[in-house]
Amino acid sequence: MTQSEIIATPAGDARITWHPATTGARLVLAVSHGAGGGIGARDLQALAAELPAAGVTVALVEQPWRVAGKKVAPAPKTLDIAWRALWPALEKKGLPVVAGGRSAGARVACRTARELGARAVLALSFPLHPPGKPEKSRAEELLGAGVPVLVVQGGNDPFGKPEEFPGGEYELIEVDSADHGLSVPKRAALSQEEALAAVVDGVRKWITALA
Repeated sequence: MTQSEIIATPAGDARITWHPATTGARLVLAVSHGAGGGIGARDLQALAAELPAAGVTVALVEQPWRVAGKKVAPAPKTLDIAWRALWPALEKKGLPVVAGGRSAGARVACRTARELGARAVLALSFPLHPPGKPEKSRAEELLGAGVPVLVVQGGNDPFGKPEEFPGGEYELIEVDSADHGLSVPKRAALSQEEALAAVVDGVRKWITALA
């Protein structure tokens, strides 16, 4: 049974929706959304639906700007402030916490992982650079996480295709033909359902190996 709680932060109230592990809880996966969407994103919902059976409690985190009903995300510094403030609520179960997020949420997780003591980082659709501007790389954030990192990236993501990513100590799962939202075209080798299943399976294997 899911449960939601409001957490006060200096940037406003955030919301955590808990999807408890249904067997032998060993980790918490805390994942936030991107700058253009919410926790209803298909990959976040798929992880929340499937990982609890593997002993992973999934916490879907809504940043204060989303809780307040705003349409535009604030500056990265403000996102980080809120994430730091809600972190103690994620640790209260006494389990190791894997920080994660999609797009802007992945950047937040990478920037704060070391200082908050995250067990690892799950970066869904990491925005390596703005579309069409590969010279404005954010690779430093990814490479500077300081903990194990798994990147799940669409093969046709305009924010950074898998082949654009620099070498480093992280793992990367490519979702063939997928875009930034991990949507796949009808002509793709995998259906949307199969692509999501592959994402969940890859994340499950990676995260359970951390425990």
